Amino acid sequence: MQQPAPPTAPTAGAAPLRGWQRAAIWLLVAVLLALVFMLYAQSEFMVQMADHVWACF
Repeated sequence: MQQPAPPTAPTAGAAPLRGWQRAAIWLLVAVLLALVFMLYAQSEFMVQMADHVWACF
């Protein structure tokens, strides 16, 4: 019969995030998503991106 593996100790860099750190990460994600949405809303940007993708083939 096998013995269960001993619990592993957490690594030194794996400290839990504080509340303000978690909020800052979510705020950064929201800002990045808003910027990407604003780029896609510009028709000139979309045409330029389509030209770049088409040039790859």
